[in-house]
Formats: sequence, C-alpha cells, structure tokens
Amino acid sequence: MKMTTQDLKQKVGQFFFPAVFINDTEENIQETERLIKEYNIGGLTFFHSRASAATNYESKKKVVFNDDSYQKIKDLIIRYQQAASTPLLISIDAEWGLAMRIEKTPQYPYAITLGALPENKSYLVYEVGKQIGLDLKAAGIHYNLSPLADINNNPNNPVIGYRSFGENKEKVANFAVEYLKGMSEVGILGCLKHFPGHGNTNVDSHLGLPVLNETLEELLENELYPFIKGIENNVDSIMIGHLAVPSLNDGKDTSATLSKAVIQTLLREKLGYDGLVISDALNMHSVSKLYETKGDLEWEAFNAGNDVLCFAENVPEGIEAILKKASPERIEESFNRIMKAKEKVGILSQNNFTSGTLNFEKASELNFKIAQNSITKIIDNSNTELAFEAQKNNQLAKLSLYKSTENTFFATLNSELPSPEFAFENLEISDSKSIEKELENFETIIISLFVPKAKPLNNFEVNDEVFALLSNLLQNKKCVLYVFGNPYVLPLIPNLKKASGLIQVYQDFEEFQKNAGIQFLENKTCNGLLPVNIDLQ
Repeated sequence: MKMTTQDLKQKVGQFFFPAVFINDTEENIQETERLIKEYNIGGLTFFHSRASAATNYESKKKVVFNDDSYQKIKDLIIRYQQAASTPLLISIDAEWGLAMRIEKTPQYPYAITLGALPENKSYLVYEVGKQIGLDLKAAGIHYNLSPLADINNNPNNPVIGYRSFGENKEKVANFAVEYLKGMSEVGILGCLKHFPGHGNTNVDSHLGLPVLNETLEELLENELYPFIKGIENNVDSIMIGHLAVPSLNDGKDTSATLSKAVIQTLLREKLGYDGLVISDALNMHSVSKLYETKGDLEWEAFNAGNDVLCFAENVPEGIEAILKKASPERIEESFNRIMKAKEKVGILSQNNFTSGTLNFEKASELNFKIAQNSITKIIDNSNTELAFEAQKNNQLAKLSLYKSTENTFFATLNSELPSPEFAFENLEISDSKSIEKELENFETIIISLFVPKAKPLNNFEVNDEVFALLSNLLQNKKCVLYVFGNPYVLPLIPNLKKASGLIQVYQDFEEFQKNAGIQFLENKTCNGLLPVNIDLQ
C-alpha cells in the first residue's frame, strides 16, 4: 500500500520537539496547542521560561522565579497531551533533577560532585538516576536529556565543567551508565550527550561553534569512550553536540549536528548505534545563524541523521522541507525509532500521564550519603587538633564567605567548637578590610567559602576583594578552608598551598554542610577523590 502525502506528513511531524516554557503566556500556550493539533508533532522540550532558555542570556532578560512552576508544568503537560492525537514524548534537561528547570523540586548533586565518589560507591549514582526518574514521572515527563558523557579535560570549558563526571574516561563512562540504568529501572528514557564529546573545548556552543582538533584515533581513545560504553549498554538516545570536528569532515568546520560523516558514518556505521539520535537545541547560535530560509536548518539536521529535532523553531517549514527532499524509507526509519521510544515508556497504550509524588525526604537521605562519600581532603595538617587547641586559648575564629554566619556548617561546628564568627556576604553589605582587621587577634581561622556560581564566568563571581582577603589570611594565619562549590575555583585562590587544611565539599546543600561539620569535629577520613586535576597556587 502506497503511503499518502498526508500519512507521511503525520510521520514527519513526529520528528519535531519544539521548546515550551512552564511560565508562559496563554497566547503562547494556545500557539503550542495549535502546533500539536495541526502538525502532529512528536514531543516537547520544557524550559522554565523564555528568559532562562540558554541563548536568551545575552538579552539579559530577568528570570522571574515562580513557586508554582511544578504545578504549572503538570497542568500544562495534561493540557498538551489532550491536544495530541499521538501521545507526546515530554522531555526536559534534568541533569541534577527537576531543580535544574523548576523551583521547589528535589535537587541532587552536580555530576562533578558525583564524580568525586569512589568507584565502589557508584551505586549512589544509580540511585540518583532512579530518584530523578521517579521525580520526572511524577510530573508527567518521560525523557531526561541527561547525563553528560563529556570528559571535562579542559578547565576553561565555559559550558561543561561541573556538569561532567570529571576527566577520567573510565569513571565518566561507568557513572554515566549507572545513572542511565537508574532511570531505565523506573521507565524513564535517558540520553548521552554531547556526541562526539564537548569536554575539551573552550567555546560556549550556545553562542559560537567549538572546534575539536583531535583525529578519529584520538577521539576513539578518549572522547568517544563513554559513548561506546553507553552503546554497549543500550542507551536510549544520543544527543549530537554543536561542535566541529574537521578531521571527520574533510577539514571543514561543519557542526556535528549537521554532519553525515559524524552521525551516519561514525555513530551509526562505525560504532553500530541504532537507537534514537537527537540534535542539540536548534536555536543555538552556532547553527541557527547559518540558514536564512526557514526550514533549511531542520532539513539539514534531519538529512545529517538526527531523528529528533530539539528546540526546532520552524515546524511547518521544516516539515515541508523534509517532505520535499527525504526518501520515504528514511522517514520510516526515524519514525520507527521514535515510536519504539514511546512504546518503551508506555504512553501509546495508556492515558495516565503522571504517576507518583515528589519525595523530598528520599532526596535528602541520598544527598546525605553522597556528601559522606564525596567530601575530599586536599591538604591535611591535623586541623581538628589545631582548632580545639586554638579555641582553648581564645585564638580561634570562623569566617563565612558569601553566606551569613547563620549557616549549617557553622551551626554543626558550634555544638563543640563555639568561637567568634565573621561573614563577608556581598560587596553591598560587607567590607573585607574591616573583617581582616577584626581577624588580626586570632591565629587559627576556619573559613567556609560558598562559591557564588557554578560556572567559571567572572571567576565564579568571587570578588577580587575576597581573593585578596583569602591570600592575606593564608599567608599570615593558620587557615582551614572548606570550599562549598566548583573545585575549579581552587587554582584562582592565591597562596592556597599555605593553608593548614583544605577540604573540597562541592555543594552547599544542608546535607553537605552538616557532613563537613561532622567530618571536621571528628577528624573523619574523607572518601572523596578530586574528579579533575587542579594546580594550587
């Protein structure tokens, strides 16, 4: 039986996963409902709001927080599913849980924190995948565009960094597979990204095109290793990154997302992958600025071998372009892969799209266990003894940077080690010079640095005054420094080698602060291992 153009058009619609926003106007919501009804689109990718979608950050739109976001996404998903004749596959970036996109939902540690766990605790990564999967299910989401399989071997990477499990390819591969297995266990689709590896780059692909200069042999040896492990473990989908690999494209800077050589030749033929291939967001400037005619980018991405066109902005034009140029066989191939994914999560046979509730208690228990096993001791000179001795002589003080003294770390320490406390919260209300003056009377200082941002832009938003304060204290006092944040901040701290103690804590969650306090008071062994190489000054 020959397929009609109408049949084909319905199938091509399934390749499109436009972006939708939890906090959006009624007008925009109705526009999405129209797209769903008219073009039989396959799925949606949720973001918090238009201002938060990555490429909008140059417009400096303010992200407005909304405590009702979780209820809103649940209601919207039901509304969108009711508009669909073919059930929609709902996707989201939830690398560290729904909290990556939605307020007041459980947050789990960043991948770099999980990467600090010893190999024999990899079951905790599996548990994170499983819990995130259950949270997604509760909201009505079936597809997590996570985890990263990128090996972060470039400290200046502006966009991967803390989102990667680290720079050891075996650990990245094993932990990514554990995370995927956890999600799969509860019926949630996973996705390894960003093929063929975004770790060794120093350009943000939301804005420009990163270039990987490795040869195929070098890529197989390192970057591709976690993806190959994922393929061996039947990963549901692989996301293609917006990065150029000239060695695979006759020396040309073609984005992998638009490259047959990368998707068909390397991923499909050489690596034998037959699962779902999804493009990275097609609104990202590294590709979106290349095509003036609407629909051309969507066609090029499909023609290169992507099955799912994520954040496609030109749905009608894209469908027309694919209908005009693609063979029915190629359309059938991608359509079948998408249907197989929908079948796996059970949406084709049931109308109940949400199940379960968010479990904050379980998340907290899990975070506590991860904290117990990830905190990393970098410099250790019997800090606990030092502090108790200093306290006896009224020579001990505590200094909190970027949080008030009312923090869980200090509260935990104060049960046995009360001492004068000082805080630098921000430039508006705190003065580093007067703090330094106050600290002149003490010889031992426990410092907690709550790193303001996870991304390296502007030195993680740590002020120059704070670096100067740290530098002076490290040279003139016995300092024990606890760093709650991205370990890539450590090389920026002058004279850090002079610290009496240096402990890397990764997250500022209550559970991590509490564990850090207990570790200090009891002088506990730290089980964590730095997941990246750090050169201290």
